[in-house]
Amino acid sequence: MTTDLEALGQAVKRAQYRNHRTMDAALKDVGVSLVQWDALRAIDRTPGASGHDLAVATFQSDQSFGTLAARLVDRGLVERTAGRGRRIEHALTDAGRAALADGHAVAGRVLQELFAPLDAGERARLSELLEVLTAEAPGS
Repeated sequence: MTTDLEALGQAVKRAQYRNHRTMDAALKDVGVSLVQWDALRAIDRTPGASGHDLAVATFQSDQSFGTLAARLVDRGLVERTAGRGRRIEHALTDAGRAALADGHAVAGRVLQELFAPLDAGERARLSELLEVLTAEAPGS
């Protein structure tokens, strides 16, 4: 049996789109978009990270992340401080930590719903397969 790889790629893309659309809509209830919440998660995971490191972690260009970070600063969710050299470091404010926590609660509920069609074994297998597909090749 052969698998239509184009159809498989489209199915992965549809699943990702459904996840993003559903999460973005649900996160609006707590006052952030999925992109903003993802940035808050990245900042929380890597305190003092540079804008470049955070851009890479959130799949954005440096310029896009810089614009997003400026909006998060304006909203009082993130603070930026000077690091070594030209490096700008990022940290969550109390309001940012609260938005992150509220987002985690929403995400937990939404992800349970999105993955409900799969049993625990299927979820584990899907996770394993996606790990294989997204693992970096040696030397890259």
